[in-house]
Amino acid sequence: MIIGVLLAIFAGLMLGLYALPEKFTKDFKYENTWSLFFLLTMFVVPIISSLLFINGFADVFGNMPFDIWVKMGLTSFLWGIGVMMWSKAINHIGLSLGFSLFIGTVILVGSLLPFMVDGLPPNGVLTYILIGILIVLIGVILNGKAGLIREKDEAALTQDGEKSKGSMTTGILIAVIGGLLATGFSYANAAGAPYLQEALKAYNNPDWVTGVAVMFPIFLSGGIVMTAYFIWQLSAKKAWGDFSTPSFSKNFFLILIMAIFHYAASALFGYAASKLGASGNTVGYAIFNTSAVATAIVSGLITKEWVKASPKARTALYGGLACMIIGIVIIAYSKSIS
Repeated sequence: MIIGVLLAIFAGLMLGLYALPEKFTKDFKYENTWSLFFLLTMFVVPIISSLLFINGFADVFGNMPFDIWVKMGLTSFLWGIGVMMWSKAINHIGLSLGFSLFIGTVILVGSLLPFMVDGLPPNGVLTYILIGILIVLIGVILNGKAGLIREKDEAALTQDGEKSKGSMTTGILIAVIGGLLATGFSYANAAGAPYLQEALKAYNNPDWVTGVAVMFPIFLSGGIVMTAYFIWQLSAKKAWGDFSTPSFSKNFFLILIMAIFHYAASALFGYAASKLGASGNTVGYAIFNTSAVATAIVSGLITKEWVKASPKARTALYGGLACMIIGIVIIAYSKSIS
């Protein structure tokens, strides 16, 4: 159990850091950065990883029941839409708040979805899980409040406060709706993991390969919608030519790091959930995402996203972070009594 919790925390740290290199790309529009990122993280990295690490790759997926393909494919498609919306929200409200609202919503809804597949845990365990999730919700609300206060603080220092307000409100809305759709990831993982875990054993795959296998259909299905969207956006914004920049090599390297961290974090979560046993998808998902939020908030502070915010805004942000940590400790504790 302890190993599963630690793996989920480490996966969350990786997820919380993966978008940081985006701040250092140069001469790329939003569409250039994120289209290349999604191409790498949704197709190139998972395909190469799956072919390299999964013994019996063709047989494992060729024999997977059709209903599992459908469940994983449809919910992963929704996850793809949600992640795409989250990347847009970052441009409106920044990395720390974007992560807080998006992943906070994911935690609240996505942690409960596996119960539809795995069934409800014992009452005592369920009570701790629900209390923990409720405290995380308080943290999400506080982080949203912090963002709105920060917006007001920054607007007071500029002459374009109304535009800033519209951007913040839009960003919060995009992040929350995206978070709701992105919970499809949690359901897809819960639906596919049991079959894949057993199928992989027949070909002598080590346990950790389960995470790689589960991510293969999830990432490919989620990548379809992102590919279509960014092909359209690159054309609409006439951004294809921006790939021809002296900074392309540097940008490609930074975005490749983003892609590897994003994929590796998700695959590690899949393995962590399998190590947590009953209710592992729920508990692991909550720990994974809350760790990511905490990491993203700290990253946002380090990169001075909140430098113009008032003490009141920062207090709300810290309070939200504290609630998330307390909530996740309670959720993790539920595993010790299961």
